[in-house]
Amino acid sequence: MSRANRSMPDAAVIPVLAYDDVLEAADWLCKAFGFERRLVIGDHRVQLTFGGGAVVVTDSGGEPSGHSVLVRIEDADAHSARAAAAGATIVSPPTDYPYGERQYTAEDLGGHSWTFSQTVADSDPAEWGGVLVDVG
Repeated sequence: MSRANRSMPDAAVIPVLAYDDVLEAADWLCKAFGFERRLVIGDHRVQLTFGGGAVVVTDSGGEPSGHSVLVRIEDADAHSARAAAAGATIVSPPTDYPYGERQYTAEDLGGHSWTFSQTVADSDPAEWGGVLVDVG
């Protein structure tokens, strides 16, 4: 990835796991597995890091076992076109977000959700409601 963005972890592949209580889940994952908080977004989303990897804890919205995979890429538009041509269902087209990412979401042949994210700007999380945690 050629651009850095303070609003995104450096990891290229980021699992997104849904929980009923995001903050409780983040606390538990840190305590039990040694993750560290990187970014807290209200009470509905927390980025956690472990070594060079990352995981996002998100609100389940009442779904029993919601999960997806977030993959960082260089060109969301070209990637979306390739995925569609290969038969992926594009759930949401490439869209720019205030946190400095251009993302689209697709569903694969097994019904799994994949979000592909292109960094388009270095976004300070404080500008859109996130709280960057100093783990250094």
